Amino acid sequence: MTAPATVSRRGPRVMLYSHDTFGLGHLRRSRALAQAITAADDKASALILTGSPVAGRFAFSERVDHIRLPGVTKRSDGSYESQALGMDIDETTGLRAALIRAAADKFRPDILVVDKEPTGFRGELIDTLDDLRAHGQTQTVLGLRDVLDEPAVLVPEWDRKGALEATETYYDEIWVYGVRSIYDPTAALDLSPRMRDRTWWTGYLRRDVGPVGTPPAQPYVLVTAGGGGDGEMLVDLVLSAYEADPGLGPRALIVYGPFLDGAMRAGFGERVEALGERVQALGFESQIETLIAGAEGIVCMGGYNTFCEVLSFDKRAVIVPRTVPRMEQYIRASRAETLGLVRMVDEKRDGLTAQAMIDAIRGLPAQPRPSQAPADRLLDGLDRVTERVADMLGRRSGRIGG
Repeated sequence: MTAPATVSRRGPRVMLYSHDTFGLGHLRRSRALAQAITAADDKASALILTGSPVAGRFAFSERVDHIRLPGVTKRSDGSYESQALGMDIDETTGLRAALIRAAADKFRPDILVVDKEPTGFRGELIDTLDDLRAHGQTQTVLGLRDVLDEPAVLVPEWDRKGALEATETYYDEIWVYGVRSIYDPTAALDLSPRMRDRTWWTGYLRRDVGPVGTPPAQPYVLVTAGGGGDGEMLVDLVLSAYEADPGLGPRALIVYGPFLDGAMRAGFGERVEALGERVQALGFESQIETLIAGAEGIVCMGGYNTFCEVLSFDKRAVIVPRTVPRMEQYIRASRAETLGLVRMVDEKRDGLTAQAMIDAIRGLPAQPRPSQAPADRLLDGLDRVTERVADMLGRRSGRIGG
């Protein structure tokens, strides 16, 4: 691996890795981080390595670029297959690993931020992490969302992947993109005192609430299924509510997400058409912020990025969390409801019925906004990250005489 140049000879470089085997969350989180880091330092550049098949449909700000890694798809039995290359999963993982290693060698990052998976998808980061540690010029950060999964699932998963050992071996810091008083995703992990001392709680990652585009005709409730790969339950529930209650309003604007099954989408389309102007639907919207800004309220599944948007735009929200294959969304939604930030439709408590959704949508106007809840400094995440980056770069420059 080529020896890196010093920071003093060029602008700082940050590389962000997100495996993106499913959904949009990892890419959107990495994109928000990259754009905040480069906005805070006009000499910095950021390169995102992502497996998301829709990465090219997003706009990236100046001095932020991305490399699309060959995609993989998770089967129903939990195994993976290559999306398009006619290669088996071992070959695809090897190709991804080689691309990551080459990118790190040529880009020569001063900081590497890895999203969620300490060893990468099927261990594809290990060779690159070994290279970076051997040369000692790159500081490494493991970035974790506020909730990973329930401890009974998370601990054996990390054991199986060797994630705890990798975290202790390769990473200089852990950044948790949340607030410890809401949830601690590391509580059940047997991290060393040294690593716990290097764990930083950033707060949630604020989304841009500056200038946005012109929203659709108002009023409307925005229904977002995230990436859409597992959003059919939410869409079906909303459509059932509008079908069961002809007086339900305001208009629902549904964003399916790019990964919703085509046959399922066609069936939903027929139901949307039958509801006339009361419901409209879009396949994918990369500038979802515009739709959120204009909405009367949000009905969503409660993934990390959507939750950040609800907080950032201070929108009344109803969350219908998924509970399979992870309890992440349920844990987040239940904690947020306890704090008065959102309302949750709980399968066991409320039932996933048309009437439960009717009641939730009708209750939106009387629901408190997140800003009315007694929770402080929820959205400091991007500011705290840019402070950490500046501090790490300052330490590095001092160490190498820059």
